[in-house]
Amino acid sequence: MKIITANVNGIRAAERKGFFIWLQTQQADVVCLQETKAQEHQLSPEDFYPEGYHCCYVDAEKKGYSGVAIYSRIKPQKIIRGLGEGFEDIDAEGRFVQVDFDTPETGKLSVISLYLPSGSAKEERQQVKYSFMERFTERLKAMRRQRREFVICGDWNIVHKEIDIKNWKSNQKNSGCLPEERAWLEQLFGPLGFVDAFRVVNQEAGQYTWWSNRGQAWANNVGWRIDYQIITPGLADKVRSATVYKNERFSDHSPLIMEYMLP
Repeated sequence: MKIITANVNGIRAAERKGFFIWLQTQQADVVCLQETKAQEHQLSPEDFYPEGYHCCYVDAEKKGYSGVAIYSRIKPQKIIRGLGEGFEDIDAEGRFVQVDFDTPETGKLSVISLYLPSGSAKEERQQVKYSFMERFTERLKAMRRQRREFVICGDWNIVHKEIDIKNWKSNQKNSGCLPEERAWLEQLFGPLGFVDAFRVVNQEAGQYTWWSNRGQAWANNVGWRIDYQIITPGLADKVRSATVYKNERFSDHSPLIMEYMLP
């Protein structure tokens, strides 16, 4: 099973840069997108509903902002748009969609496209981010109690360790690299039992998924690894490969492509 996650930073802009032409070559089973920045009625069927996929968009109420999507070759048994009660502010920003596949081959499997809030714009947004992290922890605990496997794809807007960011020391006071944020990921990968699928098969430094548009960040690989596929432990031995696609640039993020030994 091949799963791709990508923050497209505007799905219409990514389309103009050739994202969907590239996607046709990938033969992915599931594609998770974040920051679509469009309302579904603005997307033409011929350009934004790739052939052979079941497509689900969840938009932000605010036009040109946030938004997530999932494309899947298998028709999902269930689609969950938003996190529901207690997350009304997050759901208004279109940050969560989940598809459930329950088949004899895969067992009970859910794939999520998640766009975690960024706190870089101003302190108020950082507090929104912290609030979400606290609330989402309880949801993550509930996921672990279910008898099903999860692949949570998306832009988590947090680096985990020093290996995941080029300029470690100079970013200690910046959103996305704050000690409180990294401690939360440590809890996620520790007591909560989730697994950073990328690091199962790749322990190398310099493996980034986002680069600032300022200066020569892309050219000099001055990046952050903030896009993840985070999995339940039952899938850890199923991870086969992980690739950050950098041959073309569709966004300020690069697609993360992973393959699992699942039928």
